[in-house]
Amino acid sequence: MGTYSSFEDLEVYKTTIKFTAKVYDLLKKSPLKEDFAMVDQVKRATISISNNISEGFERETDKELIRFLYFSKGSAGEVRNLFNLMEEIGYFKAVELVDYKNQVIDISKQLANYIKYVRKRSGL
Repeated sequence: MGTYSSFEDLEVYKTTIKFTAKVYDLLKKSPLKEDFAMVDQVKRATISISNNISEGFERETDKELIRFLYFSKGSAGEVRNLFNLMEEIGYFKAVELVDYKNQVIDISKQLANYIKYVRKRSGL
């Protein structure tokens, strides 16, 4: 990991943007189209992952970056929870969401690794 000049250079950010677009596609085609509250919450939580990465990066201090990366990681957990709920409610079968869950787990791991990196480089 090198020094990055913008949040758009971060792999975890790029991954999250692609993931968000994929989730939007899922929600357009899904059986939960009429569950506006669920769709809205999934969108908000998914968008929050990249929003917090970018906001933390723009704060320009490692302490603030780490803080917002944790918010981002929390949003990734929220997205996983919402996928679990959509399965339990019967909107999707587990097999239909396995790739989405794996991707959000990967994003969470990337965030954890980036947090460790920032902590180490800054001595926090």
